[in-house]
Amino acid sequence: MQTLGYYNGKFGEIEDMSVPMTDRACWFGDGVYDAGLSRDYHMVFLDEHIDRFFHSAELLEIQIPVSKKDLHDLLYDLIRHLDTGNLMFYMQVTRGSDIRRHVFPDSPANLWITFKPMEMIDGTVPEQMITLEDTRFFHCNIKTLNLIPSVIASQRAREAGCSEAVLYRPGGRVTEGAHSNIHILRSGELWTAPADNLILPGIARAHLLRACKALNIPVHEEPFTLEDLFSADEVIMTISSHPCCHADFIDGKPVGMKDEKTFEQLRTYLIHEFLTDGR
Repeated sequence: MQTLGYYNGKFGEIEDMSVPMTDRACWFGDGVYDAGLSRDYHMVFLDEHIDRFFHSAELLEIQIPVSKKDLHDLLYDLIRHLDTGNLMFYMQVTRGSDIRRHVFPDSPANLWITFKPMEMIDGTVPEQMITLEDTRFFHCNIKTLNLIPSVIASQRAREAGCSEAVLYRPGGRVTEGAHSNIHILRSGELWTAPADNLILPGIARAHLLRACKALNIPVHEEPFTLEDLFSADEVIMTISSHPCCHADFIDGKPVGMKDEKTFEQLRTYLIHEFLTDGR
């Protein structure tokens, strides 16, 4: 199979799958998700993704219909059906199915899983970005399905010929990217937004912080501003498919590219960690 879609025990090629109109994803986007990369049929950092998936569901009071171990085993059962092992895996749980009404249904939650071919981006080519005001709600720490603001921001970046939009709150505080975490290097030290309710603390972000510790790079989990972003020595983006990339232009202005040594230390450490996970 080239792709795979799974829904409550049934699976097939994604385009051949369907879900009931009564699924609360259709009515309210009422669910959570997580996603990561597989390389050679090994799902990298899978346990961390499953832990975050369950944590997001718990915050919305959704009971995932399988255990963590059962989900782990199910994902590995499904991936064996794919023609390639270099994939993005995606898992989603919604609150269940019911006629449209706001209160929680009595039905069990619905489990979705998809696989599609995807390669890791190794970060050797700098990225171009734009900035946009962060108009999202105040539960950004939950990986909810309600992603319209991020979808619009990603589209604006694409229209500008860029790969990401850096979001900021009134007053200029940088939060994160439309689908990534954003960090900066200044004087050999890493600055990253605190893991509060305004960002989703990514799996790749956690590995970046561990890399800094291993490489003796000081870390500041503190807010930073647009002014800090544009004057930084490096602007770094992390996401599961891009473990460590840096920007050379934001809003058409040159940024970063002034501490290649520290960035390359981090990039090679993280790419090696990705490629050797589970091996």
